[in-house]
Amino acid sequence: MIRFPDAGRLSCAVLLALAPPLAVAAAAPSQLDPVVVTATATDRLASDAPASISVITREQIQLRPVLDLADALRGSPGVTVAGVGFGRRGIRIRGMDPGYTLVLLDGQRVSASADAIAHSDFDLGWLPAAAIERIEVVRGPMSSLYGSEALGGVVNVISRRATDDWQGNLIYNGGVVAGDRGGNSTQAGLYAGGALVPGVLGLSVFAEHRQKDATRDPTDERLDEQEARRANTGRAVLTWTPDARQRIDLSHLQGSEQRRRHALQAGTTPYVYETVDDIQRRQTTLSHQGDWAWGQTRVSAYRAQLDRDNRRDRGEATRPQQLTDQIVDARATVSLGTHHRVSVGGEWRRQELDDASGARSGHLQADQTAVFVQDEIQLNDSLSLVVGNRSDRHPEFGWHHSPRAYAVWHANEAFTIKGGIGSGFKAPSLKQLSPEYSAVGGGGRFTIVGNPQLKPEQNSSAELSAAWQRDRWSLQATAFQNDLKELIQTTCVRACGVRGRELRNYTNVARARIRGVELAATAPISEHLTAEANWSWLDPRDRQTDRWLLERPRRSGATALNWQRGPLQAAVRGEYIGPQQQAAGAAQTTLPGYWLWSLDARWRITDTVSVLAGVDNLANKRLDESGALYPYPETGRYVHAGIELGF
Repeated sequence: MIRFPDAGRLSCAVLLALAPPLAVAAAAPSQLDPVVVTATATDRLASDAPASISVITREQIQLRPVLDLADALRGSPGVTVAGVGFGRRGIRIRGMDPGYTLVLLDGQRVSASADAIAHSDFDLGWLPAAAIERIEVVRGPMSSLYGSEALGGVVNVISRRATDDWQGNLIYNGGVVAGDRGGNSTQAGLYAGGALVPGVLGLSVFAEHRQKDATRDPTDERLDEQEARRANTGRAVLTWTPDARQRIDLSHLQGSEQRRRHALQAGTTPYVYETVDDIQRRQTTLSHQGDWAWGQTRVSAYRAQLDRDNRRDRGEATRPQQLTDQIVDARATVSLGTHHRVSVGGEWRRQELDDASGARSGHLQADQTAVFVQDEIQLNDSLSLVVGNRSDRHPEFGWHHSPRAYAVWHANEAFTIKGGIGSGFKAPSLKQLSPEYSAVGGGGRFTIVGNPQLKPEQNSSAELSAAWQRDRWSLQATAFQNDLKELIQTTCVRACGVRGRELRNYTNVARARIRGVELAATAPISEHLTAEANWSWLDPRDRQTDRWLLERPRRSGATALNWQRGPLQAAVRGEYIGPQQQAAGAAQTTLPGYWLWSLDARWRITDTVSVLAGVDNLANKRLDESGALYPYPETGRYVHAGIELGF
């Protein structure tokens, strides 16, 4: 029989997944598995999930300041923060480019803004931190379930849901950065949820305001090293359960954000200017879930839209851009006997981009369809196998297939071995495929045009892991390899090296291999004290030059010491970013590694009132003091405090 969680164990596992991690370490006599959904789109215990997966809980997120997903994921195994330009950050999973990570909100896509907007991190701030129940991070390609963009991994942000009893909380957090360069921030979040009609109709509402001041550039105080941010986000979810077998959700998310920074315009007569980005986010979703005698179904239709308007006080602003995704997907899961659980489904997706640089009409559009099948097979009591394939049809390059096979063997109650092979792909963006696309790049040095002959970027992946877990002790080791081909780069086709006349287009030319090892461990030091650590080693290679890929730390890791006693809890966190290669003109240079240490504390004064305090970057590590080539700046020592009121 497949080791899907039974009702009793499932309820215990869900409670554990939502409980504070420090409380679990202090009080739980044994460590049960949390339930995860992202690896198979069905409920699985984490130890049974056919993937390398980690879970970040709501309590972990609320213990420290979180402005976006990059903050929430820092320190997770195999995850590092990457620079995307303008002092902004993206997420690297196992050394893959940020654009190769698919971000989901409750299993549904958010608009991948980096495909349409240069130097964008706008897809990392869709959901308020107060609305997050947990985050599931899958390391490795998942295109067999989710299609394009899941080339390197998936980050699934799962929101809180209403219960029959009304409950909620209000959180306020603020802090200051050491020195006089700015970077201070404040954040306020609200969640409330409960039954409008007990057992039938429920409502959840979320709201958040966050603000961060600009950080001045240490080499020129007229410029900003990190931009100023101000964002307001709200979401409402109405849940109707007409009977015990069905649930219908209607949700709407609305958000506005402003980014402001001072930059230097290069050229024969350089000047300083202020640029402002106004970003609007909207997502509306209608979904139905059914739990029938023969199996389960899910149907959803949703529309996600991101608008960006830019203005400058001097010079020419970037033209307005609007990225829209309309998606309808459906899946059904049925158990065939006691050894097979089969899921089949399909998806229709319309992607639209309004951008005057992309086409003469200013509008680009592509309709895509996909079908998938997955079989979760229980070969015997201890061995399971998941096989699946997704076929995506794109109007430009036709069908693309993404197969996967993954096995899980429980040698005994404590020891598990997992391994599998899979593939991922990323379709060229609407701009890259458009024969009408033309944009000036490199500060006016060249012009880039689209190429309708592009093929998808592809990844073939393999991994093998072993895990041991007993009570509060755990050890895990994973080895993996990603072979990437058809990677898209710009190539000069005319007047190469002639400023203002050079012409480039997009071509499938690059190949890369990224392999590595991940280690993770948890150890109880005492009844109230637990130590955690993870470490990753990467060998990221350009297959054409056999040189290191740029901006990939060869070593990275994190450690934490967690303590809880009664209403008090505290944690010391450390994050290591190892040496990495960076371009220095035509050559490469090695940037030294560094540690960041932080301290978090929480005191539950009453059942409804808690106070929080902490210090991020205790040593006030400033990367500009080590060199100007790091891909993104780290905020200096940040002292913060906050309060949480619950009801």
